[in-house]
Amino acid sequence: MRGTATHGVEVRSAAGGVAHVRPDLDEVFRRDYRVVVGVAAGVLGDRHQAEDVAQEVFLSFNRSSVPAAQTRGWLCVAAAHTALNHIRSHRRRAGREETAATVAHAVGVPDVAEAVVLRDEHRQVRAALARLPRTQAVALVLRHSGLSYADVATALDMSPTSIGTTVRRAESALRKELHRHGSHI
Repeated sequence: MRGTATHGVEVRSAAGGVAHVRPDLDEVFRRDYRVVVGVAAGVLGDRHQAEDVAQEVFLSFNRSSVPAAQTRGWLCVAAAHTALNHIRSHRRRAGREETAATVAHAVGVPDVAEAVVLRDEHRQVRAALARLPRTQAVALVLRHSGLSYADVATALDMSPTSIGTTVRRAESALRKELHRHGSHI
C-alpha cells in the first residue's frame, strides 16, 4: 500500500495498466490497518504473516463495494477468514516448527525449549481453531481480538444477543478439539 497515491481515482499498476483505487482506501487503511493486523496475528500467531494477510485484505477491500459504515467489520471478518485460509493452506509451517523443536531439543537450551513448547501450543490452538465451523472460529477470533459483542455482531451480521452464546460454544468446541487431538493445553 505504501507509495500508492490513493487520493485520485486511479493509479498505474505494476503491469503498466490503470488500476482503480477506492477514494476512501487511504483513510480506511490508516484507520484500520492495526486492527486488521491484530485480528490476523491473533489467528496466525505471526506478525509478518499477519501483515501479508492485511495486504490481501486491503487489496480485496479496494476491489469491493463495501459501504463506508461497514468497513471495519468487513475488514475484521476478511482478516479472520483470510488468516484461517492461510492456516489451512500452509501446513508446511508445522514441518518447520517440528524441525525447530528437534534442533532446540538437541541443543538443550532451556529458553529455546520453552519457546518451542509455546510455539507448539500455539500451533495446536491454531490448528484446532481451523477445524471449528467458520462462524464460530471468526466470532472467537474477533471477540478475543478486542472487539465488543456489538462489533462482532455487526461484523458477522448476527444478533448481538447471540454473540455471547456463539463465543461460548466456540470456546467449548475449541477445548474439545484440543482434547480430541491430544493437546494438554
